[in-house]
Amino acid sequence: MSQQSQYPPPPMSAPAHVTSFPPPPQQISAGFAPPNFSYPPPPTQSPPPTGPAQGGAYPGPPLSTSPPINEKQYLQHQEQQQQQQQQQQQHVSNNTFAQQYNGAAVPQKTRTPSLSQQPTPPVQLPGAPAPGQFIGAHATNEDNVGTFNGGSYRISHRDSNSLLTIQLAVGCPLTAKPGVMIAMSPTMTLRGQIKFAWKKLIAGGEMSMSHYTGPGEVLMGPSVLGDITVLRLDNGQEWKVGRDAILALTSGIIHKYQAQSLLKGFFSGEGLFIYKITGSGLLWIQSFGAIIRKDLKENEAYFIDNGHLVAWNCKYDIVRVASGGIISGLSSGEGLACKFTGPGTVYLQTRNLNAFAGQLKVSTASG
Repeated sequence: MSQQSQYPPPPMSAPAHVTSFPPPPQQISAGFAPPNFSYPPPPTQSPPPTGPAQGGAYPGPPLSTSPPINEKQYLQHQEQQQQQQQQQQQHVSNNTFAQQYNGAAVPQKTRTPSLSQQPTPPVQLPGAPAPGQFIGAHATNEDNVGTFNGGSYRISHRDSNSLLTIQLAVGCPLTAKPGVMIAMSPTMTLRGQIKFAWKKLIAGGEMSMSHYTGPGEVLMGPSVLGDITVLRLDNGQEWKVGRDAILALTSGIIHKYQAQSLLKGFFSGEGLFIYKITGSGLLWIQSFGAIIRKDLKENEAYFIDNGHLVAWNCKYDIVRVASGGIISGLSSGEGLACKFTGPGTVYLQTRNLNAFAGQLKVSTASG
């Protein structure tokens, strides 16, 4: 509805020159006009505008020629307008709800993943290393070149065609297994020495050793297709080495035969006698196949199949690793094995000489 203009209030008393007044107009109800009724003329001067424009004229009245409506029609018109307003409000609210339902203005709630979707922490088994801390057996390729008191060495052509090259100073001695020399300088001195021992006779070990004296160079290689690595010993250290694993050693190394128990002698693959190595110096060992090093921590256990031992400095026992009875052990081919317990280090070879010899016999018989 438009805001009506405010007129000044009527005077409280008549002016002095007016002595008579016209009769008051008849009271009419809204929407009714008597047949002979005449409206007073409009004022000659428009009242000042007080609408929202503040200085602008109001729009003119609608040019409607329809007859005036009665009170009933007026109420119906008001009711229709209210219904239209309610419908418009409902339409606006429905549009807002649709936008929210479609995700336009709905705030996303943070969903907590269910127990099945949550990542489970890794389970650490008893005796197994913690996740990210596993260190397996590794190759021995980090010590290919080195020096010692009175000489130097180089290991080349690793794994299958390994070659040991040693250079000796004047008067520097070197002891090696007989039959491993490939070549040497003419300035080198070579002599053999035989030492008889019942342990060597029973074990089938070498009765003689080759002694080299510098100056010069000597080339050595394993008797089988194998690898070479070096052990550095200090006073107080003790290693056990298989009877066929020694290739060469410096003068400060002491090697003696040592007997094993009957169980280890029959099932370890190293026989009843092995070498006990002490002293200070370098010991070069050979293998059949590649040489692998395994470092064991305190109370850490490790199983190695018989016939794969090269050298070790920790204790071991012969245990059965195959589950089930005797038939299960025989069918798996892994009935008994060597169980090593740390701390210490074990050198093992990737091939079994006895199994390789048996395979050759089978191949020769079938051919």
